[in-house]
Amino acid sequence: MTLLPMLATVGSHVPTGEGWLHEVKWDGVRALATLAGGDVTLTSRNGNRITGAWPELVTPPDGHDDLVVDGEIIALNERGVPDFRVLAERIHVRKAAQVARLAERVPATFMVFDVLRYGGRDLTRLPLTERREVLEGLELGRWQVPATYDDGPMLHDATKQQGLEGIVSKRSDSLYRPGERTSHWLKFAHRHRASYVVGGWRPQTGTSDRLAALLVGEPTAEGLLYRGRVGSGIGAKQSRALTELVASLGRATSPFADEVPKVDAAGTHWLDPVLVVDIETHGHGYERLRQPSFQGVRSDLSPDDLRWGP
Repeated sequence: MTLLPMLATVGSHVPTGEGWLHEVKWDGVRALATLAGGDVTLTSRNGNRITGAWPELVTPPDGHDDLVVDGEIIALNERGVPDFRVLAERIHVRKAAQVARLAERVPATFMVFDVLRYGGRDLTRLPLTERREVLEGLELGRWQVPATYDDGPMLHDATKQQGLEGIVSKRSDSLYRPGERTSHWLKFAHRHRASYVVGGWRPQTGTSDRLAALLVGEPTAEGLLYRGRVGSGIGAKQSRALTELVASLGRATSPFADEVPKVDAAGTHWLDPVLVVDIETHGHGYERLRQPSFQGVRSDLSPDDLRWGP
């Protein structure tokens, strides 16, 4: 059975006290790495094998076997800050030659923050503090083990000032529960960026097939609620890639549970609501997205995941 990562819930306030450890929230691709028989296998948060996409990360750390670790694949933008958009063009590439070129041009780093198995021992039933002791004692070669912090509010402020995505606060006694989302891990994101489900697309004015904008919504108990039209950030390259992704998703009627304004619905090609994208906005908490900008496709997320936050 494929092992799935433990997931965090969105927190309302950063916890304090000795019972919590705090980590940087990395803006990348979640992955489990399994080392067995001298080979490394990378799997995504939904259990898909993604080893071939990250050749620079699969060199086995010396002296280890029978090892499973949890972490985030990241890459830095022009400001030296981890940024999912930098990785976006690599996620769907499978041709070895193209993957190799991208790995050289956009090198990735694996930030390892937990260990699930080591040397024949299942560590998931140990508290986080003991798992961290094991992890910090390992020599993992090119894989990096980021620090944990005792002062959550301090880390929250510092990561905001540095332009990082946010923090994750974890109970120090928390066990590792594969595939479960738990309040023992809480996440706090700074950016006004979130994931949405695509329900339709509109062509560029004067054309019928040049994808220029997406209509996106938020999954709720009432269904997929319309949140706005997004055209910014969709250049020629993004348009071609999105056109391929939506080619087989067409449908005759709107997938949104509420009414889409006529100005947005006119000329729209409706889609089955299965594709998830990241959108950055000027603010949050509004019924409609403000100054939205397309950031990339999230093939590692499903619409069901968005009911709990990205």
